[in-house]
Amino acid sequence: MPQTMPQSRTASTPPASLPATFPATLKELRASQQFTEAYVSRSVKDELRANLIRRLQDQASAKNQDPIFPGIIGFDDTVVPQIINAILSRQNFILLGLRGQAKSRILRALTGLLDPVAPYVAGSEIRDNPYRPISKYARDLIAERGDATPIAWMTRDDRYVEKLATPDVTVADLIGDLDPIKAARSGSDLSNELTMHYGLLPRANRGIFAVNELPDLAGKIQVALFNIMQEGDVQIKGYPVRLELDVALVFSANPEDYTARGKIVTPLKDRMGSEIRTHYPQNVAEGIAITRQESWSDRGCLTTEVPDYIYEIIEQIAFVAREDKKVDKRSGVSQRLPISTMELAVSNAERRALLHDESLAFPRVGDIYTALPGITGKIELEYEGEMKGADVVVREIIRTAILRVYDQYFAETNTQQIEQWFNLGGTVKIEDTQSAKATLAELEQIQGLFEKLSPLGIREKDEPEKIVAAAEFLLEGLYSHKKLSRNEERGFTAQERAQRTAERGQERRDEAREYEQWQQRRSSKRGFN
Repeated sequence: MPQTMPQSRTASTPPASLPATFPATLKELRASQQFTEAYVSRSVKDELRANLIRRLQDQASAKNQDPIFPGIIGFDDTVVPQIINAILSRQNFILLGLRGQAKSRILRALTGLLDPVAPYVAGSEIRDNPYRPISKYARDLIAERGDATPIAWMTRDDRYVEKLATPDVTVADLIGDLDPIKAARSGSDLSNELTMHYGLLPRANRGIFAVNELPDLAGKIQVALFNIMQEGDVQIKGYPVRLELDVALVFSANPEDYTARGKIVTPLKDRMGSEIRTHYPQNVAEGIAITRQESWSDRGCLTTEVPDYIYEIIEQIAFVAREDKKVDKRSGVSQRLPISTMELAVSNAERRALLHDESLAFPRVGDIYTALPGITGKIELEYEGEMKGADVVVREIIRTAILRVYDQYFAETNTQQIEQWFNLGGTVKIEDTQSAKATLAELEQIQGLFEKLSPLGIREKDEPEKIVAAAEFLLEGLYSHKKLSRNEERGFTAQERAQRTAERGQERRDEAREYEQWQQRRSSKRGFN
């Protein structure tokens, strides 16, 4: 009986041109007008090319403006055109980039260019084309059952196989091995194809096979890949097996490892159709868009709001780290850094709101410092950075990021009145143990503070959480400019030099006042005499 449409995460419903049910036998498949031999027997690369052409035509006619690679931000004018060219050329290609540059996501998004469903001989380990089977199992089954051969269906996700390359990957993992148990049960010779246990690559037949971190594969594994790309030959334990696999091969690698001499077998490198370089976001706006898309900020139990300046500071942390000489440029600073930092900052705001029975979780600059464990694990340091310590380096990076964003909002703001209040001995402490209302009451004693928050859009009637967060940002900016001091307990005081100057000035004023009073007393005594 006909089979219903298989469900897929990539395409939960079939296009209007596809029927709701599908042929269940070879006879029904041959009778189908949709799944003709010519249509089903297209190579994977031809299939990707045809569907890509259709998508490009739909974009040109405004029928479908959805991006070809959904969720990929910042590559529209750089990486995506090169990938499109490689697919249109029916090439295998490799993405070269540092960690956290969406290489794996791009490779997985290629499944969106496959057909929603594809038929194969039911029970076949390598998903044989019913019209042109290549495995002995499928050929024997069709010879035995003819038109009654059962047909199964695979979705787009079923046709994508991914492998992270490691030095211990073997030919058996990738290509396959002889299975003595199968041979014993069937009474077949070891040279019989039916005794073989297929590896990942044959099981990716009629699909996409992706290898991440290609240079980590041993040389003999790379040679096996080269044979597949060039000849379609598979040799298992010395037995030559001719399998004309239909696979689109795509790879990813770190550019330094890929270009290092001896890391890649030269013939394999020569067979790469395109080497496509990825990159980090080219500006802060692109980075923020990625962080907004990927980070988990809406927690559900509380109302959560993240101000723009917090997004900007967190994104600047990644940009500053990529420029810092103490951070290893060869390993890069993953785009996952701002994503995990944002989630940790929101979590600290959530924790504070729950502790004080507040309804609004509103992250502050101080919450970013609590995300230190999520930042230190995302960067690798040079020797100079190792000597200073990861925590010290990261705190310097955060301080620089705050300074950059502060200057964007408060460059024209006169903060002399606020600095003067601290120089005269004023101190204030902002900590999680206090509620937002209690902290706000403490901040109210700083003369002229709230009037300076207008560049952040803060109004007098705003929630205490918002006002406190904005005030802390301004104070952190002054600390980054070394106009204030701050200790590890988040207590703000005057900058030591300014405080000493103010104290000396006060001492001189006191001395002048005492001298004046002495002079007055002396004059009055003379008049009396």
